[in-house]
Amino acid sequence: MYGQRQGGGFRIPPTFLIAVVMAGFALCKYYGSSSHNEITGETQHISISPQQEIAMGLQSAPQMAQEFGGLSSDRDASAIVKQIGQRIVQNSAAAKTPYQYDFHLLADRQTINAFALPGGQVFITEALLYRLSTDGQTLSKDMLAGVLGHEVGHVVARHSAEKLAQMELAQGITGAVTMATYDPSNPNSGYMAQMVANMLQLKYGREQELQSDYLGVRFMLEAGFEPESLIQVMEVLKQAAGPNRTPEFQSTHPDPENRQEAIRAAIQEWRGKLGK
Repeated sequence: MYGQRQGGGFRIPPTFLIAVVMAGFALCKYYGSSSHNEITGETQHISISPQQEIAMGLQSAPQMAQEFGGLSSDRDASAIVKQIGQRIVQNSAAAKTPYQYDFHLLADRQTINAFALPGGQVFITEALLYRLSTDGQTLSKDMLAGVLGHEVGHVVARHSAEKLAQMELAQGITGAVTMATYDPSNPNSGYMAQMVANMLQLKYGREQELQSDYLGVRFMLEAGFEPESLIQVMEVLKQAAGPNRTPEFQSTHPDPENRQEAIRAAIQEWRGKLGK
């Protein structure tokens, strides 16, 4: 119950009032911090600066690399990763951003993955790199550009900073819901609060992945790569996942098949806009 009758009156529990204050503070903090992204055209609710993003990325890069077996010893492949990555940045709208981009090849040959840290540190594993070929042998620079362009999209769109703000909001709301619905006699009374937080973060992750595909197509075209190669990357991811892959709704990444349709639409749109 949210209220109790006491002496003919109606009394609101103190925990409910505290919950309202907690929720209000979290919402005010989130919506009170905004930044305009010149590349995406969006107004984002972000509380940290690009310089702080760069510092966060540089500080966490060594630890993240270590989790994937450290940096690769394949010097030629590492050089290609850096070359393609810098070509994307220097010849696209990403060059207008203040970030310090660097591209790293990780030694992990088991985990098919690529990711970007705040501020421009981009990583790809050997396991994924060595699958990026059209003939099963020769590395496709266009497919590599598709992967790296997507990751640069995460940086440009400030997804890490955006997610940080969203997580802070979710935590604030979760705390408020927990406070309002907590029942000492029911140990599961906080379950709904956690569900709210999980659903918020799931939704944001899926939208961000699609936006990075969209931006990746743009950057590839601007840098002179064939954006259709990003569709081939989706085929690689689909084959790597196998027939028992996690349903799209339960994943932070949209299903590769659905991403392919979005990528085709983005290619048509950006070819028209850029005349390429």
